[in-house]
Amino acid sequence: MPKSTPCVFPWSSVWLASLATLVVQSVLSSSYSSSSSSTYQGSAAGGKRPGFMERTLVLLDVNTRSPIRVLNDNFLSLQLDPSIIKDGWLDFLSSKRLVTMARGLSPAFLRFGGKRTDFLQFNNQKNLAKFRGPGPDYYLKNYEDDIVRSDIALDKQKGCKLANHPDIMLELQREKAATTQLVLLKEQLSNIYSNITITARSLDKLYNFADCAGLHLILGLNALHRNPDNSWNTSSTLSLLKYSAGKKYNISWELGNEPNAYRSMVGRAVNSTQLAQDYTKLRTLLQSVRYYHRAHLYGPNAGRPRKNAILLLDGFMKNAGSVVDAVTWQHYYMDGRVNKVEDFLKTRLLDTLTEQITKVTKVVNTHSPGKKVWLGGLGPAWAGGISNLSDTYAAGFLWVNTLGMAAMQGIDVVLRHSFFDYGYTHLVDQHFNPLPDYWFSLVFKRLVGPRVLAVRVAGLQRRPQPGRVIRDKLRIYAHCTSYYNHNYVRGSITIYIINLHRSRKKIKLAGTLRNKTVHQYLLQPYGTDGLRAKHVQLNGERLLMSDNETFPELKPKTLRAGRTIAMPPMTIGFYVIKNINAYACRR
Repeated sequence: MPKSTPCVFPWSSVWLASLATLVVQSVLSSSYSSSSSSTYQGSAAGGKRPGFMERTLVLLDVNTRSPIRVLNDNFLSLQLDPSIIKDGWLDFLSSKRLVTMARGLSPAFLRFGGKRTDFLQFNNQKNLAKFRGPGPDYYLKNYEDDIVRSDIALDKQKGCKLANHPDIMLELQREKAATTQLVLLKEQLSNIYSNITITARSLDKLYNFADCAGLHLILGLNALHRNPDNSWNTSSTLSLLKYSAGKKYNISWELGNEPNAYRSMVGRAVNSTQLAQDYTKLRTLLQSVRYYHRAHLYGPNAGRPRKNAILLLDGFMKNAGSVVDAVTWQHYYMDGRVNKVEDFLKTRLLDTLTEQITKVTKVVNTHSPGKKVWLGGLGPAWAGGISNLSDTYAAGFLWVNTLGMAAMQGIDVVLRHSFFDYGYTHLVDQHFNPLPDYWFSLVFKRLVGPRVLAVRVAGLQRRPQPGRVIRDKLRIYAHCTSYYNHNYVRGSITIYIINLHRSRKKIKLAGTLRNKTVHQYLLQPYGTDGLRAKHVQLNGERLLMSDNETFPELKPKTLRAGRTIAMPPMTIGFYVIKNINAYACRR
């Protein structure tokens, strides 16, 4: 746990008694495995026999009386960037495999937004060929003919419209996307963006994907479509609202993306007062369209809480805090210049999120106490991420720790950027294969519920050193087990642990957790690439989609009651405490 963890509670007499008993047992016991002993002996001076204080043992208990937070059922949610319109991937959201993988993470929100939100223009036409992306003329005609034929076939389907795209069609799309992505990256690095047209056909495909996958769509609107007096121009938005209402699309809304960065992007600033007026205008507009008069509105989607973003958020909350249903902001851990695995393991980097959350919640609570706060557009790295780093197992430490920290500090929803598109921060690659962060997300969804519990940890270090606490690199979070998982009865608890140490750590369950049967879901890199692996194994078995519609069975390993949990170095594990009948989790 981080040093600034809010889950410190006075020890009860039962906990202290359990702690004392475990310490005595550990001193007298020789139950440590020979492999573990040799690990610790290797660093002992002069080859001396290691005593108790030379070993590492963590004693763990959880407060099961009441949750410290109750989050949204859609806590872990997803994002798609509007760039998928430009690079052509939007046409493939009907893929049966993509829909299956998105459905695996439901229930969730799907935010359609990002850097290019403020360059979207709605055109109420089914198809505009001239707006299709670039590509070789010879292939482009045949490719677009295939897209048209696919659309015609989908239109004939009732309900969810799903497709199995031929391999050659996907290969051509990947070639086209690779060319377009160079253009998109150049735009992002130069802060010079071109407009993107979202047609009625595009919106239909987007909504079909969300609806089929069980996701609730949040659509970002262009806030940079301005009048000469710098007020927001609503013409395109009104046309979009009327079309969506006519189709009875159940959509929530937001306006703009990182408004604190508009000056650097387009040379035009929108201050907090003007932004508040724009959101008030949007709320009025939604109320004027009967189908959306009760639709949810989220914002202002501010950037990382540095000085300008905090000033904008403060002014916005003062003038329009009551207009939005939840306050949204973004956080990225690092830029695209990082090129070492070790950077993903730095505890100081992981702890930056705590500081940012504190800044945002302080502003929100000053003006609207109790207002829900969402972390939108979160990713491990800026500018599309880093190849062979932010799409590998190593990035999972940031992702899972983000979920734990955000939950502990009361962030109601975390929107992951991105489910699928260009770059290297997504959950699914362009071959429609799950990346490590997808598997972490899937296990999280299956096992972790919205009720957050306080963790009690006592750490005993092999060689205590000033300024170093074992919990810095051993992060432990606890929730009630997901009610959607019918393998576990209400009252079960899920603990998830991140071990950033380069050695194995032993965790002994104490107090209310003592002598309970545990189901282990240990996620480790698969293959010879170590932390750079793009494949994951669960309890020693590689995770692979069986086919386009079938997930692998997530088989737990049963740990007998009273057994110590042994966390291998640099791994992530989920542990379900069965039949504990925790009062906090029964309701």
